[in-house]
Amino acid sequence: MTDLLYSEEEEALRVAVRDLLTDHCDPAGVIARTESDTPHDLALWKSLADAMGLAGLLVPEELGGHGASHREAAVVLEELGRAVAPVPYLSSAVVATEALLACGDDELLLRLASGRAIGVLAVGLHIAPGGAFTAVRSEGGALHGTLTGIADAAAADVLLVPADDGGLHAVDAGAVTVTPQVSLDQTRPVATVTLDGSPGRRIGEAEPAVRRALRAGAGLLASEQLGLADWTLTETVRYLKERKQFNRPVGGFQALKHRLAQLWLEIAGLRAAARGAADALATLEDADVTVAVAAAYAAPVAVHAAEEALQLHGGIGMTWEHPVHLYLKRAKADAIAYGTAGRHRAALAELVDLRPPL
Repeated sequence: MTDLLYSEEEEALRVAVRDLLTDHCDPAGVIARTESDTPHDLALWKSLADAMGLAGLLVPEELGGHGASHREAAVVLEELGRAVAPVPYLSSAVVATEALLACGDDELLLRLASGRAIGVLAVGLHIAPGGAFTAVRSEGGALHGTLTGIADAAAADVLLVPADDGGLHAVDAGAVTVTPQVSLDQTRPVATVTLDGSPGRRIGEAEPAVRRALRAGAGLLASEQLGLADWTLTETVRYLKERKQFNRPVGGFQALKHRLAQLWLEIAGLRAAARGAADALATLEDADVTVAVAAAYAAPVAVHAAEEALQLHGGIGMTWEHPVHLYLKRAKADAIAYGTAGRHRAALAELVDLRPPL
């Protein structure tokens, strides 16, 4: 039986990451950054990737990484979700890294693992594992085309671009045009990437690399959604203990207790699903099925938790100064990232041979 409880090492990692985020990623700072022209916190990213070495968790030690597993990466993402941290960890340290591991490009892996470069897979954030993705045109080593909905493209140093020759090409970010798109979640901005004769270096086959990368992204996104949901529940309970009506704490009203208890049960289920997905990705045991279960369950719970937090915070929850709107936007955006819950339920039905009747 797989042990999904957190190990001592994982708990120690959680404490270290949470301490860093407490000191350098306060809600007021995140809100201020969303109003600026630089939504990504590259100083925080440098602390996570360089000082703590977290960018290389999934990279083998012989390639400059830590040789850890998806379980440790999931713990990091839980804490980043709790802080809605505006850093490209999921995009670079998970999705792009998994694509490079599939291709076997040691030089780029070393750059990403060391934190010297940020990598982004140039596939729309909405694409699910196994889904059809856009490939640009390849002519004599130059790439031409437009890709939309690319998460964290504005922070990238290198883009991993699928082309119509079947290959995945590494393209320097300076050789493309990145145009920001309007993003609901301003802490994970998306952009349009235009390639007009951009030079690219073929590093491997696109289809298996993209499939592997998106599966890891979908599975570990559930851990980010877990952290988000857990923060919203914790903060809502704290607020309801302090807020008083009729000279008694609002949290003492039975109807609100029932809503919070239901939410706690949903988040407990999400924790089990997210931990299961992280462990399955680490061991490659029933990974497709377990990731589909987690991805299908996580999005509705995270959205529900954020919506409850907004409503139960009353008028203060509707203000721009309170951070709950950041969590609702992230939850809503995550609900379509790497495939919707419905898309994953359909995939799960195929995987376990439970097709709907004709």
